[in-house]
Amino acid sequence: MTSKTILTCAVTGNLMTPELNPHLPVTPTQIAEQALDAAKAGASIVHLHVRDPKTAKGSMDLEFYREMVGRIRDKNEDIILNLTTGEGGRFVPSLDDPKVAAPGSTLCAPEKRVAHIEELRPEICTLDFNTMWSGQASVINAPWNLEKMAGLIYGANVKPEIEIFDSGDLHMAKDFLARGIIKKPLMVQIVLGVRFGAVANSQTMVYLVSQLPTGTQWAAFGIGKTAFPMLAQAFLLGGHVRIGMEDTAYIRKGEHCTSNAQLVEKGISIIDSLGGAIATPNEARSILGIPASRVA
Repeated sequence: MTSKTILTCAVTGNLMTPELNPHLPVTPTQIAEQALDAAKAGASIVHLHVRDPKTAKGSMDLEFYREMVGRIRDKNEDIILNLTTGEGGRFVPSLDDPKVAAPGSTLCAPEKRVAHIEELRPEICTLDFNTMWSGQASVINAPWNLEKMAGLIYGANVKPEIEIFDSGDLHMAKDFLARGIIKKPLMVQIVLGVRFGAVANSQTMVYLVSQLPTGTQWAAFGIGKTAFPMLAQAFLLGGHVRIGMEDTAYIRKGEHCTSNAQLVEKGISIIDSLGGAIATPNEARSILGIPASRVA
């Protein structure tokens, strides 16, 4: 393999909890600090959510995003920022009347889901193509809402990372590509091991990779105990990789990780042991077709 491997660090997510790992970053300051440390450890990209500091639950608050991004950019202009647009897609049906949203629902207009992208203009943001059951909620990404989000993302000069949770998601992404709603070359993240999504094993990854459009830059990752095995498998198949406290609470069986940087260091050591090398942020920009200097 001649091309370098892009390593994304997924810093906090929205489903991991401090109860599962007491070292999980929650406040904008904590998330920014762990992102900066992950960059120092060698991550090419940091994938970022924000949380409500009072509840530790995922948030869409623009002020939290402004603070987190500002703290990162004050100290590091090189690391590539990848902000989520996944918040705002959850619907919990009421037990008494399933068409009525129960507490925990976040489903909202697509414009709200990308408001922070339009203002802050990171290099990358996620665009989730999944509609599925997740935990105690359904995740709903209606095609017409994804079309609106894609238009706004491209309008902000941001590259969408297409998130694929199962084979049907990939079929829809290919339809979007055929209709010109998303553009080649694609950047695709294959998500494995989410309950009721694609299974985290080699056979599933090989199949999904075999169906990607030509020229796609892709990565894949696994949840929980599959995080490091799927990191190695993605590299061996020629893809990019992801690791972070969004995806796993443990550095090894029975031992909590203490930081995202610790996970990044282990991920890099695996890639190194397999004969690979991690891309710097500028090398990752070149691979993904992101300009080295961007005009807002």
